[in-house]
Amino acid sequence: MNIVFFAHPDFLHLKSMIRYTNMLVKGMRERGHNVEVWSPNSKFLFLTSITFFKKWLGYLDQYILFPIKIRHSIKICPSDTLFVFTDHALGPWVPLVSNRPHIIHCHDFLAQRSALNEIAEHKTGWTGRRYQNMIYNGYSKAKNFISVSQKTKEDLHQFLPYVPQLSEVVYNGFNQTFIPHDAGKARALLSSKTGIELTKGYLLHVGGNQWYKNRIGVLEIYEAFRSKNNLEIPLLMVGDMPDHLLNSKVRNSIYKKDIHFLTNINDCFLNFCYSGASVFVFPSFAEGFGWPIAEAMASGCPVITTNEAPMTEVAGQAGFLIPRRPSDDCKACEWAYEAAKVVKLVLSLLPNERKAVIDECINNIERFNAINAISRIESIYEDVMKFN
Repeated sequence: MNIVFFAHPDFLHLKSMIRYTNMLVKGMRERGHNVEVWSPNSKFLFLTSITFFKKWLGYLDQYILFPIKIRHSIKICPSDTLFVFTDHALGPWVPLVSNRPHIIHCHDFLAQRSALNEIAEHKTGWTGRRYQNMIYNGYSKAKNFISVSQKTKEDLHQFLPYVPQLSEVVYNGFNQTFIPHDAGKARALLSSKTGIELTKGYLLHVGGNQWYKNRIGVLEIYEAFRSKNNLEIPLLMVGDMPDHLLNSKVRNSIYKKDIHFLTNINDCFLNFCYSGASVFVFPSFAEGFGWPIAEAMASGCPVITTNEAPMTEVAGQAGFLIPRRPSDDCKACEWAYEAAKVVKLVLSLLPNERKAVIDECINNIERFNAINAISRIESIYEDVMKFN
């Protein structure tokens, strides 16, 4: 096949999307397909250093210059070319190829749902709603879709005004290598590298400051656990530096000396963070897939996550589940104490019990094999070409 991947521009710095695109490109090239990647260049973007204006100039690069540039390229592409959109958020470009063989990869519809006021924890402004409507008007012109979870597929079908020609679920395949390391050795290594005393274990969270990651909830669970247990175990939060709200909550915490943030770490170091953790706490409000759940399990770490899809799809029977954090702060306090009981349960596991949990985790993530995922995606691509 001749495959053209439409991808987000590099200047948006969407690491997960870059990784996903690279996985698709590498996988299809290794299978002998002719592959090109099309994405906008930054022409207008660097005309200013002011963040507000950079955002809007970036839109000019993406939705004015880029379509002009590629219209001619589309016309001269061979008739057997498959146009693949690596994210449904690239919807505004879909009408350019809606009459040619095409397919869209869908990750999550959180922004779309937020724009319709379906998410209490996150509100979208007027310009954001217009932008999401533009995305919708694009991807709703498509016929073929691949979703990363059953939850994402269900959301897609709720948004589409028609039954798609093809709509499949392919769980993400590992595009990094995460393996179990000896917990003691991992903790010793991390302690020496960070200067933080971690040799007796720690709670771990991995994620950014996006609203749906619920980092405030992680801190609430930690404080509830510490208040009810005589155990001075640290909390390690890997990802972005805390935003203003989280930073303020940390400063006011009586356990602030034991709360640590790590940023800009590579996958190898992250693997050791997972392997050394006493438990991985991931109480997200929502996800498209929930990569860190699979990464933690692959690294030999027990996982506590939210009892809602798609987190439950990824965790399977191997995870410890807690309810979604209530939006009401009074109820959230009770939620944190109940979640803290689950943390204590995991930390109280006997060695043989913990080993059984970890074995189940590792067995569970075999479902997310990268080779199998690429093979399944290739088969779906071939089906799309048969339909056209």
